[in-house]
Amino acid sequence: MFGRTCFQLASRRSFTTNTRRQVLKSSILPNGLVWTVGLLGASAFYLYTMNSRSAIHEYVIYPLFRLITPNPEDGHKLGIWCLKWGLAPKLFFDKDPEALHADVFGKKLTNPIGCAAGLDKNAEAIDGIFPGGFGYLEVGTITPLPQPGNPEPRFFRLPQDEAVINRYGFNSEGHEVVYKNLSKRVKKYFSSYFTDKEAVGNLSLHKNKLLAVNLGKNKTGDEFADYLKGVERFQSLADVLVINVSSPNTPGLRDLQAENKLTTLLSQLVAKRDTLIGQGNALGEKSHKPPILVKIAPDLNDEALKSIVESAKNSNIDGIVVSNTTIQRPDTIITQDESLKNQVGGLSGKPLKPLSLKALKNVAKYAKGSDLVLIGCGGISTGKDVLEFGKAGASFVQLYTAYAYRGPGLIAKIKDELADELRKENKTWTQIIGENVK
Repeated sequence: MFGRTCFQLASRRSFTTNTRRQVLKSSILPNGLVWTVGLLGASAFYLYTMNSRSAIHEYVIYPLFRLITPNPEDGHKLGIWCLKWGLAPKLFFDKDPEALHADVFGKKLTNPIGCAAGLDKNAEAIDGIFPGGFGYLEVGTITPLPQPGNPEPRFFRLPQDEAVINRYGFNSEGHEVVYKNLSKRVKKYFSSYFTDKEAVGNLSLHKNKLLAVNLGKNKTGDEFADYLKGVERFQSLADVLVINVSSPNTPGLRDLQAENKLTTLLSQLVAKRDTLIGQGNALGEKSHKPPILVKIAPDLNDEALKSIVESAKNSNIDGIVVSNTTIQRPDTIITQDESLKNQVGGLSGKPLKPLSLKALKNVAKYAKGSDLVLIGCGGISTGKDVLEFGKAGASFVQLYTAYAYRGPGLIAKIKDELADELRKENKTWTQIIGENVK
């Protein structure tokens, strides 16, 4: 009797234990499955949103940015903050085909698509912008002393035209802040165990990509002295130096495009650069000679463009960026709001393309036979646009406004489209440069 009771108790305990185990398993497995599925889903969503090719950026995230930042300048600041802290999407497996490679200034660019000055004014977000697929990035414009620029509002969207008007007026944190930002990148690069220091060789710190610094003058500064300070300050930290004499928002600046004055200015800047060659650069190279480019306006007449090319030749600079924003308001503008489209400032985006392309063609005509490198900029938003600028004489191009409207996925689309266009013609990018220059 006692044995039977013990057996029954043991059986009950075993049954209870087994039941508990089964209940525990049945509760753990579904929860574990939920967590696993949730983790996989979150990872997939993260990878999707961090891939710049994802359509969500153009059709959801960027429109949302514009919705929550009715003041375009706030949207710009938010975008730079995201890029600065690594919250911007990247172009995964970004390996450009050989057909897109460009040879400029004795170096190779992985592709001819550059980011124009104006996006990263103070060199804060370089390592958030390059992974989006650009082959070239221009930071600035940077002035010697900090200055706030013009009063707000000074930045206006024309969404129907995918255009903007700005009158920033060289708002800049100044040489000192930008110098520290650039120097800090280089120090971090050398202290990292994850960088292939032998493979890069450029101050962009990205293989086969170039970093340019766009230099300006203070509103009340002496133009010659201010630009000379810029060359001296950033010679060791830039792959390319760009002299901005074409912003419409600094009084008297565009007067520097007059031939005699421009030749004198550029000649002094080249001489200053050449005296600094032996000082090397921040990467430890003993000799460093960054190309000097001048950025011009699209509003110049044919004779003025010819004069600028002569100045570029006579001063021995290396190239011309064609072009900056325009003070014109083309008839093609769709926006009907007169108070908006007639805001004072420089217009950029799609309506600028015919003007910048025409200016490039004229500059290319006068530069033919010289060693000047031409860079196309203004209204570019497709691979076909890039091809058109290349055939008009541009060794590479820059864009910004289209990127701001459509998001980081635009760069991949442009490169894909450009590669397709080149494939149709059975040519490489290098082969089509200047094809239509007569």
